[in-house]
Amino acid sequence: MIMSIMTMINSCYYDKEELLYPGSAGGLCTDTTASSYSKKVIPVFQQYCYSCHTGNFPSGNILMGTYTSDKTVAQSGKLYGSISHASGYSPMPQSGGMLSSCQLAAIKQWIDGGMLNN
Repeated sequence: MIMSIMTMINSCYYDKEELLYPGSAGGLCTDTTASSYSKKVIPVFQQYCYSCHTGNFPSGNILMGTYTSDKTVAQSGKLYGSISHASGYSPMPQSGGMLSSCQLAAIKQWIDGGMLNN
């Protein structure tokens, strides 16, 4: 009887990252091609960055919202340092936790690929 219950409990448990956290590194983030600025990077920036880092008075005096300004922040190292919560950088987004590993990987691919406007 106890073995039957234990088997049922274990068979209902999901230990697959892609099932528990769709979009994480083990799930939908399997595309290893160069990251597209317009398709992968801008949507992340729109969701997490642009609300604070655009306009006449951007937060922390870090201006984003155009390809040129996004590239400038990325080239300085501040972008990836902040979103990866690296030591010595102000962790972003300020509203809470880190970006997903898939989002971080897309931005890192874009930076490492020369920050193309594609």
